Amino acid sequence: MIHDEEELNTEVESDDVPFVEFDIAVSPSDPTLELLVNQIDREDVIIPFYQRKFVWNIEQASKLIESFLMGLPVPQIFLYVNNDDQLEVIDGQQRLMSIKFFMDGYFGEPDLKSRRQIFKLKGLSERSEYNGKTFSELSPRDQRKIRNSTLRAINIKQLKPSKRNDSVFHIFERLNTGGTRLKPQEIRNAVYRGPIVELLANLNLTEGWHKILGMRQADKNQRDIELILRLLSLFRNWQTYEKPMLRFLNTAMDEHRQVDSEKAIDFAIEFPKVIQKINNSIDAPFRPRGVINSAVLESVIVTLLEHPSIPESELKVRYEKLLRDLDYARLISDSTTDTQILRGRIEKAQEILVNG
Repeated sequence: MIHDEEELNTEVESDDVPFVEFDIAVSPSDPTLELLVNQIDREDVIIPFYQRKFVWNIEQASKLIESFLMGLPVPQIFLYVNNDDQLEVIDGQQRLMSIKFFMDGYFGEPDLKSRRQIFKLKGLSERSEYNGKTFSELSPRDQRKIRNSTLRAINIKQLKPSKRNDSVFHIFERLNTGGTRLKPQEIRNAVYRGPIVELLANLNLTEGWHKILGMRQADKNQRDIELILRLLSLFRNWQTYEKPMLRFLNTAMDEHRQVDSEKAIDFAIEFPKVIQKINNSIDAPFRPRGVINSAVLESVIVTLLEHPSIPESELKVRYEKLLRDLDYARLISDSTTDTQILRGRIEKAQEILVNG
């Protein structure tokens, strides 16, 4: 696991905001805290892999428990009903895990030596009768109050067939309100989970890829992985591209989630070869104005993926010629996710890089 992550610096692109039709069913429920803890234990309610770890401190968790004991309102949680009828936590992880930890008697996960902190309520008013108590030390009445307290849950289910294959993406985007919001590629990993997530992660480890991006480590927001998805999306398919880019990427992630298409398999084979060819030929590529330009990167790499016969010995000269082309300069600067501009720059890149 990479701990020292960086942030990819690229030229800013503007993209249209997609019109979204939510083809979903929303139903409220009021499960008891005891039921929610049992559901977590049975994995009927799950904290998905894409969610960040539990970050509350014991004082925050203690005040939540005190709210239930005092009968104070607690914000609702949002759960997504997945294809296995499990309830994935979209928003509410910190609350749910605080409840579970308190009822289990231990705060947080075990450390490297399998030791756990006893969960004694902490940070409450000095006059509070609950301060310093574990769940088992509460009176039977207060234990019942905790077990039988309810927490409003909003259950969201994607209906089939869906009018928009990316509606769930926007549900996650709008409802994930944690302290650190999920970024677009992290949401895709959740919504379109499958072998595609592992493939993109593995391709992101390709030797020389982060050198091209000017990075030593992976991007903390997975924008490097999103760039690979963008290349996969356009590979042998750029002629059908329609803006906005966000929806185009969502569609590709969905279509290739099983990585069983000829296109996805060929991409996985060719991508490392192209990265090596670029590193062998061009120093600090794709930076016409000092930082990575996604439009240049995408048009050049897609061309190399689709035309592996382009000689490595000619690549640098042809690439420099491409950057000097006035039409291409416009196509990498103006509305770079616009349909005709994107198609136009890949056509220009293929014209110059293939024919010299």
